[in-house]
Amino acid sequence: MNTLIGLMIPFLGTALGAGCVFFMRGQLKAWLQKALLGFASGVMVAASVWSLLIPAMDMSDGLGRMAFLPAAAGFLLGIAFLLLMDKIVPHLHMGAQKAEGPKTSLKKTTMLVLAVTLHNIPEGMAVGVAFAGILSSHGVMTLAGAMALSIGIAIQNFPEGAIISLPLRGEGVGRPKAFLYGMLSGIVEPVAAFVTILLASAIEPVLPGLLAFAAGAMIYVVVEELIPEANEGEHSNIGTIGFAVGFVIMMILDVALG
Repeated sequence: MNTLIGLMIPFLGTALGAGCVFFMRGQLKAWLQKALLGFASGVMVAASVWSLLIPAMDMSDGLGRMAFLPAAAGFLLGIAFLLLMDKIVPHLHMGAQKAEGPKTSLKKTTMLVLAVTLHNIPEGMAVGVAFAGILSSHGVMTLAGAMALSIGIAIQNFPEGAIISLPLRGEGVGRPKAFLYGMLSGIVEPVAAFVTILLASAIEPVLPGLLAFAAGAMIYVVVEELIPEANEGEHSNIGTIGFAVGFVIMMILDVALG
């Protein structure tokens, strides 16, 4: 039961954020959007370090001085995976005029959702791998630590849901439909996490690499998209402050609960 709750917490964060469309008018203020983007970046970086990379190296301590190898290899593979997804999946980032990936006839709203879905794949994997770590024989991951990761990702998913649903509403999409698009952008997270749990026994030998893989994928999203968007134009300092706040909150959650 605890595992099921943990897997659904990040999705709840996205749904609550998307629900802002029923209470707010127009789009988010530019400074607030940058603060939220920075906050999400800080949470993801802290989660990658404390909840994923450090446990990955702890699990590999039997390798001695080479304990970094599974983490380093998994991290680079995670970066490569998201780079590949960026190239083969058509998507459109909020505020951008030109879609990325192969040419397609998909609607703008669909490509906006696909962009956020790409972000959510590594987050879902991260939560799934963390809970798989609880079931493994390594004993490095704890329920409190996995829950801290879920809560941290849910916190950063809240602005993601709002950043999807509110601009769609501003473009003339009805509130229920805008909410649905925002909510569905996060459904991939519990799905990816649940599949990972089902494969827990099979993936245990490569669990350290998978933890680092999820970290690499999340760092790719932060460096490639979130931080540039938070620092573009005016109010870039607000994005930096948001990053610091998100990083510290996630660090506190992981250390205090882990």
